Amino acid sequence: MARKTRPSIEADAADPAKPVLLSGGNPQIAKAEGDAAVQAYIAAMPEWKNAVGKELDALIERTVPDLRKAVKWNSPLYGTSEHGWFLGVHCFTRYVKIAFFNGARLDPLPPVASKDKNTRYVHIDEHGLTDTALMARWVEQAAKRPGWVI
Repeated sequence: MARKTRPSIEADAADPAKPVLLSGGNPQIAKAEGDAAVQAYIAAMPEWKNAVGKELDALIERTVPDLRKAVKWNSPLYGTSEHGWFLGVHCFTRYVKIAFFNGARLDPLPPVASKDKNTRYVHIDEHGLTDTALMARWVEQAAKRPGWVI
């Protein structure tokens, strides 16, 4: 029996190299270390989410000197050699979710709680990053605290 798929999440037939978009428009990118994987994810982010990804990536690069990047579980991760992964990005239908893995220690607290007591989220909608100074403060703080080591 042929497997049924939804056309809205399939790879573009005209461009087979274009990543599949999973639920909510999250790009399916192979697990990999480094900037190239993160840039592939950002390039595949649909519609207004692409601009959010570019702006966020640039902000993190400006803010964190010893930056490491990877894509794991179809999400870009940002970290440092010393402290591990401090931030993850994931596309949803109506927003881009920024996960601060040690967000409960940030001041002020990022606005969205998690089931995990240490993690806090920021949801960025089609209006983009509205407070880049605050996001930079959170990124700077998060990069200096122990994160995920995986």
